[in-house]
Amino acid sequence: MVQAASTSSRFLRTTRLHGSSTSTTPAEPAASAMSIWRVPNYDVLEKCTEDILSLIKPVEGDRNKRIYAIQELADTIYSAGALRGASVKPFGSFVSQLYAKSGDLDVSVELFNALNLPISKRKKQDTLREVRRALQKRGIARHMEFIPNARVPVLQYVSNQYGISCDISISNYPGRIKSKIFYWINTLDDRFGDMVLLVKEWAKAQNINDPKNGTLNSYSLCLLVLFHFQTCEPAILPPLKEIYEGNIMEDISDKISLWEYGLPVMDRRAYYNEKHLDEVCSINIERFRRQNMGQRNQSSLSHLLASFFHKFFRIDALSDKVISTYTGRLERIQDNPRWMDKSYSLFVEDPFEKPDNAARAVGSFEFQDIVNAFSNASNKFVSDAHALTDRNGLLSLLCTPDVGSKLGGRASASRYTNTLVSPHDRFL
Repeated sequence: MVQAASTSSRFLRTTRLHGSSTSTTPAEPAASAMSIWRVPNYDVLEKCTEDILSLIKPVEGDRNKRIYAIQELADTIYSAGALRGASVKPFGSFVSQLYAKSGDLDVSVELFNALNLPISKRKKQDTLREVRRALQKRGIARHMEFIPNARVPVLQYVSNQYGISCDISISNYPGRIKSKIFYWINTLDDRFGDMVLLVKEWAKAQNINDPKNGTLNSYSLCLLVLFHFQTCEPAILPPLKEIYEGNIMEDISDKISLWEYGLPVMDRRAYYNEKHLDEVCSINIERFRRQNMGQRNQSSLSHLLASFFHKFFRIDALSDKVISTYTGRLERIQDNPRWMDKSYSLFVEDPFEKPDNAARAVGSFEFQDIVNAFSNASNKFVSDAHALTDRNGLLSLLCTPDVGSKLGGRASASRYTNTLVSPHDRFL
């Protein structure tokens, strides 16, 4: 029993260690363990993060291209008789405002469905075929790839005119809700969005942001950043249950199962429309702000990045834990029978589709690459003082060769390969 608790205790100690260094004044005595976070000079790292963000954060022109691409798709759907009555709704990182310049655009084609009946997977596949035919007819897309047997069927293409990669799904209600909630989370602290972009860029550079090949999808990376912000002291962000206490798929599934038996039920989706969601999130976020007035975590972005890597430098020691952003803490797998249905190398709970694992694509062999990437980054920031002053080394670690070269970084051996992230495995 003592041994079972030791891993969690070590993790939580490092969690509090990072936060403590942000709230301790210079006049206070510091334990030797804490001094490790005061000695390093993060000036070069801070400048590197600023430079990387200046290249990967979108500007107004990037936003406009996506808006035009959405309208282009809407016009295409309107021109197709078989799709009349359908509407186009963006979701994912564009809606949550967590997208990079090079990021894809996720769009849900919402079918007219007056009775809110469940839409079968076959219907979604057939609709995507209609969308594909309409795009081909108008000649506005290239590199089209239809993925009908994915968990969520997807049509992927690149807009000829705007050069935006688009991932189309049908009536992707859970994706839209998740995106809107993360939009509200992003409004709480500007550092969250910047950290998500930096961690995604680092993960691409380390070749561990590729769920098709057994590593992390962007959604699970975003959840890891969120968990880090929840477990700093003072906390930067609250547990998600304090913003939105619900389980999207359970609510929808309850309604669907009742319809299958032909029973008259209240339309549950009416309670989860965007206006209602905005009201709930806005009220709860304002409550969190009031409760935490005067306790703002003052950590710099570079410090948060370094402590993020250190927090997960022994991510392989969490094999019997669930990283839960819903509760904002580590949970024991054995405490919830639903978590024990399958065995995973890494369990990052999907807070809106509990008990799903957002990191379910991670393979046992590829997990070691993830462990090594976190460990290597942590060692550079904590144990190697020279690494923090080596701009070329930091750029090689934190960004892809394309971004690094634009910042004057020298080319070096890298694990990076330019692979497409599976669109159906990503919400952010």
